[in-house]
Amino acid sequence: MAIAELGHTGLWVNDLPLMRDFYERVVGLTVTDEDADHGIVFFSSRPAVEHHEFVLQTGRTAEPGAKQQHQISWRVETLEDIRAYHRRFEAEGVEVQQEVTHGNAFGIYFFDPEGNRNEVYLRIDRDVRQPFRKSIDFGLPAEEIYAEAERLLDDGGPAYQPVQ
Repeated sequence: MAIAELGHTGLWVNDLPLMRDFYERVVGLTVTDEDADHGIVFFSSRPAVEHHEFVLQTGRTAEPGAKQQHQISWRVETLEDIRAYHRRFEAEGVEVQQEVTHGNAFGIYFFDPEGNRNEVYLRIDRDVRQPFRKSIDFGLPAEEIYAEAERLLDDGGPAYQPVQ
């Protein structure tokens, strides 16, 4: 017996229309089902393959900003996708916690309107011991991002500093 993969996750929310708009319009997920009577919306990043990977439902009891989960991470396919999210988050005024290289991935940590931390990330074909997290600017041209990521692997500074 073994787990094959994570199927889906969900959040309790206060403002379902606001959160639906954020995950549909800003993050880019597809609404696959919803039930207004029960205050629930189902989303997928690949609806032809998976009915839902993410669920929002009204009924949050924690204060906004309360730590409920560590993060929700969304994988992208290209560095240009990461750079496009960098630009979108700036345009939308999304609170970005940090843009990073993990050595084996590039990521942008950001918060949804109710303070839940998310990450968009790109896997990099490298084996780097974790935790490894160093800041990087995804507003730079692609060749400079890759060069800076390589430099950061060998800069000798602390490889991980918790971000509060």
